[in-house]
Amino acid sequence: MSATPPIAELSDRARDIFRRVVDGYLHDGQPVGSKTLAQAGLNLSPASIRGVLAQLEAMGLLAAPHTSAGRMPTERGLRLFVDGMMQSLEPSAEERAQIEARAANRGPVEEALAATTAALSGLSACAGLVMVPKREAVLRSIGFVPLGQAQALAVLVAEDGGVENRVVDLPPGVAASALVEAGNYMTATLGGLTLAEARARIERELGEGQSALDAAARALVERGLAVWSEDGARRSVLIVRGQGRLLDDAAAADLERVRELLDDLEGKQEVAALLGAASAGDATRIFIGAENKLFALSGSSVIAKPFRGHDGRVVGVVGVIGPTRLNYARIVPIVDFTAATLARLMG
Repeated sequence: MSATPPIAELSDRARDIFRRVVDGYLHDGQPVGSKTLAQAGLNLSPASIRGVLAQLEAMGLLAAPHTSAGRMPTERGLRLFVDGMMQSLEPSAEERAQIEARAANRGPVEEALAATTAALSGLSACAGLVMVPKREAVLRSIGFVPLGQAQALAVLVAEDGGVENRVVDLPPGVAASALVEAGNYMTATLGGLTLAEARARIERELGEGQSALDAAARALVERGLAVWSEDGARRSVLIVRGQGRLLDDAAAADLERVRELLDDLEGKQEVAALLGAASAGDATRIFIGAENKLFALSGSSVIAKPFRGHDGRVVGVVGVIGPTRLNYARIVPIVDFTAATLARLMG
């Protein structure tokens, strides 16, 4: 397929009719016919309108569904509209306040990210997405709770209030006193350190014989740190909120497309890779339909924007996913504002 023609190739008449078709389709998801356009105040006969629609269809910008005489924009047409004709609508004061209030949610950062993503989903009527690197916890305390003779629950409390649990295998013959000793040692020695710093200190102290821990407690300390260090090296955190918003009235006519989209969203690693591709540069990225292989079958669009920390490095990507008939002019600025809000949160 040839590249999308530039907007300059369209006559003023063709541009006006094309805009009206796109606006009508984005508003209600239905094809727009020549009769509807004639009734909208165009100073053209229905025959002239049909002629322009046929030209736009021949250019690959519009298509006529089999069940309707009206026209709807193709993915190429939507790309032309988004790149050359769209006039963005700034978020209202109420919309900005909703996003900022969710981002100000006290507690672990991931909870604030999830709340902000939920707000973005509600405002856009799409599924909201945010991806951030797995952040290393700063330790406040660590304890061990016995689960039986062979296992214990290692409980980590971070400085930001987050609590994480991991099951660790116990060395043979470990007494309950060793669990207490290991937890007290780690809390006293490692509080205020990141996992990487804590592991380095433990390895140094144990290697130099500076620790008074017995062999059983030492093994517990090493295993407790190992499970979190391995977890921290895993892929980025991806939060998806509002999948149910994809099941709107218009989607009822195309449930197979929605099913494809929901299945795609289950592939968290693939979605994370898509958002990773959007993290290059500062601009908002818009992927329409088949422009991205992941969502080609479901015919969906993704709007994503990276956000940076105080040091200028990209610390995450936020966006939405929904049908190609998104209200791009309204949603793109909302995604931009959300990215700026999260930049302040993560900075």
